[in-house]
Amino acid sequence: MTAPRRLFCFGYGFSAQALGALLGPAGWSLAGTCRSEEGCRALADAGVDALPFAREAPLADAGRLLAGTTHLLLSIPPDADGDPALDRHGADIAALPGLAWIGYLSTTGVYGDTGGARVDESATPTPSGERGRRRLAAERGWRALGENHGIPVQVFRLAGIYGPGRNALAAVRRGAAKRIDRPGHAFSRIHVADIAQALAASIARPRAGAIYNVCDDEPAPGADVVAHACALLGVAPPPLTPLEEAGLSPMARSFYADNRRVSNALIKEELGVALRYPDYRAGLAALLAEERAGA
Repeated sequence: MTAPRRLFCFGYGFSAQALGALLGPAGWSLAGTCRSEEGCRALADAGVDALPFAREAPLADAGRLLAGTTHLLLSIPPDADGDPALDRHGADIAALPGLAWIGYLSTTGVYGDTGGARVDESATPTPSGERGRRRLAAERGWRALGENHGIPVQVFRLAGIYGPGRNALAAVRRGAAKRIDRPGHAFSRIHVADIAQALAASIARPRAGAIYNVCDDEPAPGADVVAHACALLGVAPPPLTPLEEAGLSPMARSFYADNRRVSNALIKEELGVALRYPDYRAGLAALLAEERAGA
Protein backbone atom coordinates (compact mmCIF):
# COMPACT_ATOMS: atom_id res chain seq x y z
CA MET A 1 0.00 0.00 0.00
CA THR A 2 1.40 3.39 -1.01
CA ALA A 3 2.03 5.79 1.87
CA PRO A 4 -0.05 9.00 1.78
CA ARG A 5 1.63 11.77 -0.18
CA ARG A 6 0.98 15.44 0.39
CA LEU A 7 2.21 18.31 -1.74
CA PHE A 8 2.37 21.71 -0.06
CA CYS A 9 3.12 24.74 -2.25
CA PHE A 10 4.20 28.10 -0.92
CA GLY A 11 2.59 30.10 -3.70
CA TYR A 12 -0.06 27.84 -5.27
CA GLY A 13 -0.03 29.69 -8.57
CA PHE A 14 0.19 28.93 -12.28
CA SER A 15 3.00 26.34 -12.18
CA ALA A 16 1.90 24.75 -8.89
CA GLN A 17 -1.63 24.32 -10.22
CA ALA A 18 -0.28 22.50 -13.28
CA LEU A 19 1.68 20.14 -11.02
CA GLY A 20 -1.35 19.63 -8.78
CA ALA A 21 -3.42 18.70 -11.83
CA LEU A 22 -0.94 15.87 -12.48
CA LEU A 23 -0.63 14.64 -8.90
CA GLY A 24 -4.21 15.02 -7.67
CA PRO A 25 -5.67 12.26 -9.85
CA ALA A 26 -2.89 9.97 -8.60
CA GLY A 27 -4.24 10.25 -5.07
CA TRP A 28 -2.06 13.03 -3.66
CA SER A 29 -3.49 15.49 -1.17
CA LEU A 30 -2.82 19.10 -2.18
CA ALA A 31 -2.30 22.19 -0.06
CA GLY A 32 -0.76 25.59 -0.51
CA THR A 33 -0.78 29.28 0.13
CA CYS A 34 -2.58 32.13 -1.57
CA ARG A 35 -2.48 35.90 -1.28
CA SER A 36 -6.18 36.86 -1.30
CA GLU A 37 -9.52 35.60 -0.07
CA GLU A 38 -10.68 35.25 -3.67
CA GLY A 39 -7.60 33.20 -4.56
CA CYS A 40 -8.06 30.96 -1.53
CA ARG A 41 -11.71 30.35 -2.43
CA ALA A 42 -10.79 29.40 -5.99
CA LEU A 43 -8.19 26.92 -4.74
CA ALA A 44 -10.57 25.46 -2.18
CA ASP A 45 -13.18 24.98 -4.91
CA ALA A 46 -10.53 23.00 -6.84
CA GLY A 47 -9.95 20.69 -3.88
CA VAL A 48 -6.81 22.36 -2.54
CA ASP A 49 -6.37 23.04 1.17
CA ALA A 50 -5.73 26.79 0.79
CA LEU A 51 -4.07 28.98 3.40
CA PRO A 52 -3.36 32.73 3.27
CA PHE A 53 0.30 33.66 3.63
CA ALA A 54 2.49 36.74 3.35
CA ARG A 55 5.74 37.86 4.89
CA GLU A 56 3.81 40.15 7.20
CA ALA A 57 1.20 37.47 7.91
CA PRO A 58 2.95 34.09 8.24
CA LEU A 59 1.16 30.82 8.94
CA ALA A 60 -0.17 30.55 12.45
CA ASP A 61 0.71 27.20 14.05
CA ALA A 62 2.77 26.26 11.00
CA GLY A 63 3.83 22.92 12.47
CA ARG A 64 0.24 21.75 12.52
CA LEU A 65 -0.64 23.20 9.10
CA LEU A 66 2.42 21.68 7.45
CA ALA A 67 2.08 18.31 9.20
CA GLY A 68 1.99 15.36 6.83
CA THR A 69 3.75 17.22 4.03
CA THR A 70 5.95 14.81 2.08
CA HIS A 71 6.79 17.14 -0.83
CA LEU A 72 7.22 20.92 -0.77
CA LEU A 73 7.21 23.32 -3.73
CA LEU A 74 8.35 26.93 -3.42
CA SER A 75 7.31 29.49 -6.03
CA ILE A 76 6.93 32.76 -4.11
CA PRO A 77 9.43 35.28 -5.52
CA PRO A 78 11.90 36.75 -3.06
CA ASP A 79 11.45 40.35 -2.00
CA ALA A 80 14.00 42.95 -0.97
CA ASP A 81 14.38 41.20 2.41
CA GLY A 82 14.85 37.70 1.04
CA ASP A 83 12.66 34.65 0.57
CA PRO A 84 9.46 35.03 2.66
CA ALA A 85 8.82 31.30 3.08
CA LEU A 86 12.41 30.56 4.06
CA ASP A 87 12.58 33.50 6.45
CA ARG A 88 9.26 32.84 8.15
CA HIS A 89 9.04 29.06 8.06
CA GLY A 90 12.47 27.62 7.26
CA ALA A 91 12.79 26.19 10.78
CA ASP A 92 9.28 24.69 10.62
CA ILE A 93 10.08 23.07 7.27
CA ALA A 94 13.42 21.69 8.47
CA ALA A 95 11.64 20.05 11.41
CA LEU A 96 9.08 18.20 9.28
CA PRO A 97 9.44 14.41 9.55
CA GLY A 98 9.14 12.47 6.31
CA LEU A 99 9.87 15.38 3.97
CA ALA A 100 11.22 13.62 0.87
CA TRP A 101 11.55 16.42 -1.68
CA ILE A 102 11.77 20.20 -1.88
CA GLY A 103 11.54 21.97 -5.22
CA TYR A 104 12.47 25.63 -5.61
CA LEU A 105 11.25 27.47 -8.72
CA SER A 106 13.92 29.92 -9.81
CA THR A 107 14.64 31.62 -13.13
CA THR A 108 17.15 31.28 -15.97
CA GLY A 109 17.72 34.98 -15.31
CA VAL A 110 20.36 33.98 -12.75
CA TYR A 111 22.73 33.30 -15.67
CA GLY A 112 22.72 36.93 -16.75
CA ASP A 113 23.87 37.95 -20.23
CA THR A 114 25.91 35.46 -22.27
CA GLY A 115 25.89 37.51 -25.47
CA GLY A 116 23.63 34.91 -27.08
CA ALA A 117 25.87 31.95 -26.20
CA ARG A 118 24.33 28.70 -24.97
CA VAL A 119 24.44 28.08 -21.22
CA ASP A 120 23.86 24.96 -19.11
CA GLU A 121 23.71 24.18 -15.40
CA SER A 122 27.49 24.01 -15.07
CA ALA A 123 27.83 27.75 -15.76
CA THR A 124 28.60 30.15 -12.91
CA PRO A 125 25.55 32.37 -12.41
CA THR A 126 26.21 36.07 -12.99
CA PRO A 127 22.80 37.76 -12.76
CA SER A 128 22.75 41.25 -14.21
CA GLY A 129 19.58 42.49 -12.50
CA GLU A 130 18.17 42.70 -8.99
CA ARG A 131 15.50 40.08 -9.75
CA GLY A 132 18.13 37.53 -10.74
CA ARG A 133 20.34 38.35 -7.75
CA ARG A 134 17.45 37.81 -5.36
CA ARG A 135 16.58 34.49 -6.98
CA LEU A 136 20.18 33.28 -6.77
CA ALA A 137 20.34 34.17 -3.07
CA ALA A 138 17.08 32.29 -2.47
CA GLU A 139 18.39 29.25 -4.36
CA ARG A 140 21.43 29.18 -2.12
CA GLY A 141 19.33 29.58 1.01
CA TRP A 142 17.10 26.62 0.20
CA ARG A 143 20.01 24.43 -0.87
CA ALA A 144 21.78 25.24 2.40
CA LEU A 145 18.67 24.24 4.36
CA GLY A 146 18.64 20.92 2.51
CA GLU A 147 22.33 20.29 3.13
CA ASN A 148 22.08 21.18 6.81
CA HIS A 149 19.05 18.97 7.48
CA GLY A 150 19.48 16.10 5.03
CA ILE A 151 16.49 17.01 2.85
CA PRO A 152 16.76 16.66 -0.96
CA VAL A 153 16.41 20.17 -2.41
CA GLN A 154 16.15 20.61 -6.18
CA VAL A 155 16.33 23.97 -7.99
CA PHE A 156 14.44 24.50 -11.23
CA ARG A 157 15.56 27.45 -13.34
CA LEU A 158 12.52 28.28 -15.43
CA ALA A 159 12.47 30.12 -18.74
CA GLY A 160 9.60 32.44 -19.71
CA ILE A 161 6.38 30.65 -18.74
CA TYR A 162 3.31 30.46 -20.96
CA GLY A 163 0.16 28.35 -21.01
CA PRO A 164 -3.64 28.57 -20.99
CA GLY A 165 -4.75 32.20 -20.73
CA ARG A 166 -1.17 33.44 -20.45
CA ASN A 167 0.40 33.40 -23.90
CA ALA A 168 1.04 35.36 -27.10
CA LEU A 169 -2.39 34.48 -28.50
CA ALA A 170 -4.07 36.10 -25.51
CA ALA A 171 -1.80 39.15 -25.78
CA VAL A 172 -2.67 39.58 -29.47
CA ARG A 173 -6.38 39.38 -28.72
CA ARG A 174 -6.04 42.00 -25.97
CA GLY A 175 -4.14 44.31 -28.29
CA ALA A 176 -1.19 44.13 -25.88
CA ALA A 177 1.26 42.20 -28.08
CA LYS A 178 4.40 44.05 -29.16
CA ARG A 179 7.11 43.03 -31.61
CA ILE A 180 10.33 44.37 -30.14
CA ASP A 181 13.04 45.18 -32.65
CA ARG A 182 16.08 43.61 -31.02
CA PRO A 183 18.33 42.11 -33.73
CA GLY A 184 20.19 38.98 -32.60
CA HIS A 185 18.27 38.71 -29.34
CA ALA A 186 16.65 35.45 -28.23
CA PHE A 187 15.33 33.98 -25.02
CA SER A 188 13.90 30.67 -23.94
CA ARG A 189 10.37 29.83 -22.89
CA ILE A 190 8.48 26.85 -21.47
CA HIS A 191 4.87 25.65 -21.51
CA VAL A 192 3.49 25.27 -17.99
CA ALA A 193 2.53 21.64 -18.70
CA ASP A 194 6.18 20.84 -19.37
CA ILE A 195 7.17 22.50 -16.08
CA ALA A 196 4.73 20.18 -14.33
CA GLN A 197 6.11 17.06 -15.97
CA ALA A 198 9.70 18.06 -15.16
CA LEU A 199 8.75 18.54 -11.51
CA ALA A 200 6.91 15.22 -11.43
CA ALA A 201 9.94 13.48 -12.96
CA SER A 202 12.18 14.96 -10.26
CA ILE A 203 9.77 13.86 -7.54
CA ALA A 204 10.09 10.32 -8.91
CA ARG A 205 13.90 10.47 -8.73
CA PRO A 206 15.09 13.19 -6.33
CA ARG A 207 18.74 14.22 -6.31
CA ALA A 208 19.85 16.39 -3.42
CA GLY A 209 21.36 19.67 -4.58
CA ALA A 210 20.30 19.22 -8.21
CA ILE A 211 19.84 22.22 -10.48
CA TYR A 212 17.81 21.89 -13.68
CA ASN A 213 17.12 24.27 -16.53
CA VAL A 214 13.49 23.96 -17.60
CA CYS A 215 13.01 25.39 -21.07
CA ASP A 216 12.02 24.27 -24.55
CA ASP A 217 14.30 23.35 -27.44
CA GLU A 218 14.19 26.61 -29.36
CA PRO A 219 15.25 29.96 -27.91
CA ALA A 220 13.68 32.54 -30.20
CA PRO A 221 13.12 36.28 -30.57
CA GLY A 222 9.91 37.49 -28.96
CA ALA A 223 8.98 39.22 -32.21
CA ASP A 224 8.90 35.85 -33.99
CA VAL A 225 6.55 34.40 -31.38
CA VAL A 226 4.12 37.31 -31.69
CA ALA A 227 4.22 37.12 -35.50
CA HIS A 228 3.43 33.39 -35.35
CA ALA A 229 0.53 33.98 -32.95
CA CYS A 230 -0.87 36.59 -35.33
CA ALA A 231 -0.58 34.16 -38.25
CA LEU A 232 -2.48 31.49 -36.29
CA LEU A 233 -5.24 34.00 -35.55
CA GLY A 234 -5.30 35.37 -39.08
CA VAL A 235 -4.48 38.96 -38.14
CA ALA A 236 -1.74 41.32 -39.22
CA PRO A 237 1.24 41.44 -36.87
CA PRO A 238 2.04 44.69 -35.08
CA PRO A 239 5.00 46.67 -36.45
CA LEU A 240 8.48 46.22 -35.06
CA THR A 241 9.06 48.68 -32.21
CA PRO A 242 12.39 49.76 -30.67
CA LEU A 243 12.74 48.58 -27.07
CA GLU A 244 13.10 52.14 -25.81
CA GLU A 245 9.71 53.09 -27.29
CA ALA A 246 7.75 49.97 -26.34
CA GLY A 247 6.63 51.11 -22.87
CA LEU A 248 7.20 47.70 -21.33
CA SER A 249 6.79 46.92 -17.64
CA PRO A 250 10.01 46.37 -15.68
CA MET A 251 9.30 42.60 -15.67
CA ALA A 252 8.75 42.46 -19.43
CA ARG A 253 11.75 44.68 -20.09
CA SER A 254 13.96 42.37 -18.01
CA PHE A 255 13.53 39.63 -20.63
CA TYR A 256 15.33 41.86 -23.12
CA ALA A 257 18.16 42.92 -20.82
CA ASP A 258 20.06 39.66 -21.30
CA ASN A 259 20.70 37.58 -24.40
CA ARG A 260 21.24 33.85 -23.87
CA ARG A 261 20.28 30.45 -25.20
CA VAL A 262 19.60 27.97 -22.39
CA SER A 263 20.26 24.23 -22.69
CA ASN A 264 17.62 21.75 -21.48
CA ALA A 265 19.75 18.63 -22.05
CA LEU A 266 19.91 17.68 -18.37
CA ILE A 267 16.16 17.28 -17.79
CA LYS A 268 16.09 14.98 -20.81
CA GLU A 269 19.17 12.94 -19.93
CA GLU A 270 18.74 12.64 -16.15
CA LEU A 271 14.97 12.90 -15.66
CA GLY A 272 13.84 11.40 -18.96
CA VAL A 273 11.62 14.36 -19.81
CA ALA A 274 10.15 14.34 -23.32
CA LEU A 275 8.73 17.79 -23.89
CA ARG A 276 5.11 17.90 -25.00
CA TYR A 277 5.76 21.32 -26.54
CA PRO A 278 9.38 21.44 -27.76
CA ASP A 279 8.98 24.90 -29.33
CA TYR A 280 6.61 27.86 -29.27
CA ARG A 281 4.92 26.77 -32.51
CA ALA A 282 3.82 23.46 -31.00
CA GLY A 283 2.75 25.16 -27.78
CA LEU A 284 0.70 27.90 -29.43
CA ALA A 285 -0.94 25.50 -31.87
CA ALA A 286 -2.03 23.26 -28.99
CA LEU A 287 -3.36 26.19 -26.98
CA LEU A 288 -5.39 27.43 -29.92
CA ALA A 289 -6.79 23.95 -30.57
CA GLU A 290 -7.76 23.64 -26.89
CA GLU A 291 -9.48 27.03 -26.97
CA ARG A 292 -11.47 26.15 -30.07
CA ALA A 293 -12.43 22.75 -28.67
CA GLY A 294 -13.60 24.40 -25.45
CA ALA A 295 -15.59 27.03 -27.33
